[in-house]
Amino acid sequence: MDGVLGAFAVGILAQSSLIIAGVLVCWVRFSRRFIGLAAGFGAGALTAAIAFDLVPEADALSNVELMLGMAAGVVIFLVGDRLVERRFGDKGEGKAMGIVVGSVVDGVPESVILGIQIAAGNPVGAAFVAAVWVSNIPQAIAPSADLARAGWRVGRLAWLWSLVVLACGAAAGLGYLVTSWTGTATGAWMAAIAAGGLLAMLTDSLIPFAYERAKDLAGAATVLGFCLTLGGS
Repeated sequence: MDGVLGAFAVGILAQSSLIIAGVLVCWVRFSRRFIGLAAGFGAGALTAAIAFDLVPEADALSNVELMLGMAAGVVIFLVGDRLVERRFGDKGEGKAMGIVVGSVVDGVPESVILGIQIAAGNPVGAAFVAAVWVSNIPQAIAPSADLARAGWRVGRLAWLWSLVVLACGAAAGLGYLVTSWTGTATGAWMAAIAAGGLLAMLTDSLIPFAYERAKDLAGAATVLGFCLTLGGS
């Protein structure tokens, strides 16, 4: 049980910046251009994570299995995005919530992989946890700023991101349990699912969101996010 709680705690810690950045917008007013730049930076960081972390993590899969896993990630994102659109519409709150759905598609499989690594005895370095923590900041600021402008107060934003973080912590604990019970679990399928869902979210939500607010500078922010993430990997 201590191992499960440890994996849960690491999962919570790695994703906790989502809550901090998500409520920060209630006290710090960011310009529309800054929000676009933050979204662009986050898009670049996520692109690097897909290319250099998630896809290599899925290396144990055949090409067909990789495609099936990525397709499953796309379906998960699209279903979540459609549910959000029905509740909030496809503009304003709805567009921002689509990015939140992407955070779930990113964070939950990533946390399962984290739990698997801990159970398998692979050390999880402070540098890795710090990289996840920092990369989540622009991913939370971008949609939270729009939600705050739509009237969401600090309590509602904190509740939203707390649910995401708790889901990630639970996913890390689940990854640990499954690996402990079976002794054979790997994060390959989770990585493939996350890669597919994130690519869909980048195209449908985060990159258009960034360009709408920062225009041509969004591309420069995306490259910067990609390069800094690559340099820190």
